[in-house]
Amino acid sequence: MRALVFLSRSLRQHSVAKPNPFQPSSLISICKENLLPPNSNQWIYQTRRTLILEPSFSKFVKLHRLADSDSGILEVSLDRPEAKNAIGKEMLRGFQHTLEAIGRDSSANVMLLRSSVPRVFCAGADLKERKTMNPDEIRSFVNSLRATFSFLETLCLPTIAVIEGAALGGGLEMALSCDLRICGEDAILGLPETGLAIIPGAGGTQRLPRLIGKAKAKELIFTGRKVGGKDAMSIGLVNYCVPAGEAHLKALEIARDINDKGPIAIRMAKKAISDGLEVNMKPALALEEDCYEQTLNTKDRLEGLAAFAEKRKPRYTGE
Repeated sequence: MRALVFLSRSLRQHSVAKPNPFQPSSLISICKENLLPPNSNQWIYQTRRTLILEPSFSKFVKLHRLADSDSGILEVSLDRPEAKNAIGKEMLRGFQHTLEAIGRDSSANVMLLRSSVPRVFCAGADLKERKTMNPDEIRSFVNSLRATFSFLETLCLPTIAVIEGAALGGGLEMALSCDLRICGEDAILGLPETGLAIIPGAGGTQRLPRLIGKAKAKELIFTGRKVGGKDAMSIGLVNYCVPAGEAHLKALEIARDINDKGPIAIRMAKKAISDGLEVNMKPALALEEDCYEQTLNTKDRLEGLAAFAEKRKPRYTGE
């Protein structure tokens, strides 16, 4: 009964998630129920597909909004080539602020998380910076990193990690926080922390076994073994493994497919799946019922039926 009350309350308040006691106070999730069409004067076009770069929160993290038929698709790019996208304090702050901006954006339907650095997605934490920290500073940083990845995981819109090259330690933990993962054949994925006499501390010990199973996750974490792209797909670590250099194209293909669907339906589907897996079947089915209810009295549902009857592509507005 308590689970049902909690789920019902969570659904009613899904527009504003409660702050996690372990997350920085600035990370407040915002998920609007009514998705409004973007203001046509809000952004300036750069190319037919991509808009001008958003005001940068960090020189290491860039946000692009795609245009025209791809409007609604966002790309977050990690860009710290001198450190192979290793996550330091400044990069983490930029990533946090970028996610906050996406959480507030009612026009965003799907997000791609990629690297601008060739042959690397993210090498993990910045160990050079880590060497300068005392234990209290390390604890604070890791807690902030964990909270940021939890925020990423609970964004209302679908998220896709685009992995070319290395995704190690915190880099893989970041990818694990996304809904989908697409990698190139030359990708290298792993959680090597035990080789440094620590453990994955930003969600890796919890998300990896939930994704690939307890025994395989234990093997990879205990040994610190790295896996290539094809092996990653065979164990369910990634959704697709494509030829090297083509991960972004595949991810964009999937993002476009998602972007064509009803935005409210996509958000409710994510909520039903993600939250439902955390409880037993009976409250999970009650949650599904509540999520379905959220889609009934929408203009998009009527538009979908009309488009089907008229044999045309639906024009969804998120209302």
